Amino acid sequence: MQEHVTDPFVQRAKKEGWRSRAAFKLMEIDDKDALLKRGEVVVDLGATPGGWSQMAAKRVGEGGLVFALDLLAMEPVHGVHFIQGDFREDAVLHQLEVLLGGRQVGLVMSDMAPNMSGVNLVDQARVMHLAELGLEFAKAHLKPQGAFLVKVFQGSDYAAFLKAMRETFLTVAVRKPEASRDRSPELYLLGRTLR
Repeated sequence: MQEHVTDPFVQRAKKEGWRSRAAFKLMEIDDKDALLKRGEVVVDLGATPGGWSQMAAKRVGEGGLVFALDLLAMEPVHGVHFIQGDFREDAVLHQLEVLLGGRQVGLVMSDMAPNMSGVNLVDQARVMHLAELGLEFAKAHLKPQGAFLVKVFQGSDYAAFLKAMRETFLTVAVRKPEASRDRSPELYLLGRTLR
């Protein structure tokens, strides 16, 4: 708790009005990779508490669309269409597809994480399963030049998932933003342009 309270990104998020410190992870990646273009259609998987959605809505502007989904409730964010539900369920996925209305997506972002058990092997498998579901969604809904940004943990399934990303996208980059804690095994993989 002490680490969280004294975290400079937590303090900065409060001061600047961001939902969470995660906003700075996306901000840094977007500043480097220019993912959030004006007027873009964005899907945010694992959105709560809304830091990424809030940032995305700001950068895509009024002409853009941000669709967010999470198992947990999320306070409304201006310019964001939110669905509460489990991404692993077909009915929830269908609801998201109805909202998309056939639009091709410019960026799918997945910061999904399961409830952590503390057992590394179990947590790693759960995170990678969510990443794989996100990749399947991206394959089905991205426009040809679209991008997929996904949180993964380094571990036993990482190499296989990286291979799947490279088979799906022309370029795959690894990102570890400054706002990601050093001790955290999280990395972000960024796939661009569908093969």
